[in-house]
Amino acid sequence: MLKLGPILLAVIYGLISYRFSVWRLHRTLDSQSQPLVDPSLSPMLTKLAQALDQDRVMVHLYEIEPVNGLAAPDGRIFITRGFYNKYLSGEVTAQELASVIAHELGHVALGHTRRRMIDFTGQNAIRTAATMILGRLIPGVGPMIAGLMGRVLMAKLSRNDEFEADAYATAMMLQAGLDPTAQTSLLGKLETLTQSGPTPPAWLMSHPKTPDRIAAIQRNLEKWRN
Repeated sequence: MLKLGPILLAVIYGLISYRFSVWRLHRTLDSQSQPLVDPSLSPMLTKLAQALDQDRVMVHLYEIEPVNGLAAPDGRIFITRGFYNKYLSGEVTAQELASVIAHELGHVALGHTRRRMIDFTGQNAIRTAATMILGRLIPGVGPMIAGLMGRVLMAKLSRNDEFEADAYATAMMLQAGLDPTAQTSLLGKLETLTQSGPTPPAWLMSHPKTPDRIAAIQRNLEKWRN
């Protein structure tokens, strides 16, 4: 009979680990970031704010080189120094940068950043239960299979979040009077911008495959423009 004690402990451990990770991330972001102030981006940020019926959209500059955007658990939006440098060098347009900001705003508005706590603790509980069951049925390799199951589940949840945030960004760009095709043009550049190497199988990736994201954005554009 399956005992609930280890699963409950796994959930509690996951919750504590998540809280510690959030605390550590906040400290890192606070010490390595500053508000992004760039007059050339002000009109774009104003349009995004108007689309949200807000006074302004605040974006922070995260002083690390990898090209990325980030929605923190507290709702703050970050663009990395590496990403901003790509804009300054002309490799990324203002509209493309706007699409990233809109995407991260989507993660916040749709509750993805808050839901990470549930996902994180749930993954530990699922892995513990699966390890206990499979460990009895398939000694030796059972825990490995359980770990793989956890990774696959979390990757699927993360990919769904990305599709939802992409759709939110498309709608927001249209509402703001910005060019939503900047989303697809940026996605086409990402592999070069991030200098990413060989990727794992799509079912283990935390982000959907780029062609799938582009196709979904284009379908939404067609539907909403008509």
